[in-house]
Parts: sequence; structure tokens; C-alpha cells
Amino acid sequence: MKQRKIPLRKCTGCNEMKNKKEMIRVVRNNEGIFSLDFHGKKPGRGAYICKTAECLNAAEKNKGLERSFKMAVDKDIYAELRKEFEAHDGE
Repeated sequence: MKQRKIPLRKCTGCNEMKNKKEMIRVVRNNEGIFSLDFHGKKPGRGAYICKTAECLNAAEKNKGLERSFKMAVDKDIYAELRKEFEAHDGE
């Protein structure tokens, strides 16, 4: 039986390559609205981040999302992503 290839993605916070299913996708849609995609199905440009708040903080510090989306990301967007991250973490 042929071994399946595991899709790997690079975290924008810690810059480590990890399994795609172990990460959360940050999506920017056509209207420029950012959101977290926990299932990997939302349409739009995506960047991946680990499921830890530390990686989200590191992505803000090292401008990982700015590099991935090739545009400036406002501090308010990071605050919204943190709220969404904490709300999903509680579920």
C-alpha cells in the first residue's frame, strides 16, 4: 500500500513546519476581512498559525501575517483574532 503524503504548512509565528491539521488558518476574504478558519474551508487567502496564543503574539511581533498577506495588518485585527481564538478555545 502506498504511503500518503502529509501536507505541511509553516507557522507565521514560530516559523516551524507542522501538519496542516494541527494548525489554524487565518483568512482574508475579498472584502479584506480577516477571520480564523478552524476547519480550513473558508474562501480567501490564507496563512497558518499554531493553536497557541504565543504563536499569535509572535506573528504580531515579527510581522508574519503582514508578510503572508503582503499588506499591513492593523493592531485591531490582531485583537479581533485573539478574541476569536479565546472564544473557540473555550468550546
